Amino acid sequence: MAKDKTACVTGTDRGVGLALVKHLLHAGYTVFAGGIMKENEETDRLAQQFPGMLHAFVLDVGSDRSVKEAADFIKSKTGRLDLLINNAAILGDTNNTIEDDIDFDEVQRVYNVTAVGAIRMSNALIRPIMNGGKLIVNISSEAGSIGQSYREAWFGYCMAKAALNMGSAIIHNKIRKNGGRVILLHPGWVKSYMRGTFDAAATYTPEEAAANIMRRIEEYKDEIREKPVYIEADTGKELTW
Repeated sequence: MAKDKTACVTGTDRGVGLALVKHLLHAGYTVFAGGIMKENEETDRLAQQFPGMLHAFVLDVGSDRSVKEAADFIKSKTGRLDLLINNAAILGDTNNTIEDDIDFDEVQRVYNVTAVGAIRMSNALIRPIMNGGKLIVNISSEAGSIGQSYREAWFGYCMAKAALNMGSAIIHNKIRKNGGRVILLHPGWVKSYMRGTFDAAATYTPEEAAANIMRRIEEYKDEIREKPVYIEADTGKELTW
């Protein structure tokens, strides 16, 4: 059990984010859970099940103001975070190639949430992070690997995850001097609604993906490498940048 430990998770409305919240609560963490839904029956039930351990709040990681308000709320409750998991992301269009009409406004929205959102959260919470466990976990994807790139579309998502990887490296370069670490995890293909409809054919349930993520966090949380750990959560295989 994680006694007196605190964690913040983003993108907790459902899917992997919500499953991570459940996992952390069962492990004894006090959890700050940020999602875009103003009302969420699942988090309400969890708050009743784990009284005083779950602090749910509305969060749009694509908004400077929303992130600042969330950080102020968290810092009003605690001066330290043992773990920040930046999970919030949107997928965007996955069909249009360079030969098609691309919605560049949407590409920018995907980039703003999926890449910059994690940097916003890390920036806003860096003091409690470094006062605590000094650990940031960013949920990335094999889609962000340039060396393994094979898609002909997915501009917003692939470019955002590649940018997230670079942003993570920049953060890691700074905080590792004082014992900080950034871990990048690819959860695998998860049964979710990211495409707008439920991906029933996907490999993992959100609960299975969350368990894999937490297993890798426990495995790598104390390692301080020159570059961030970038791995598949299910297999533990290191990904190429």
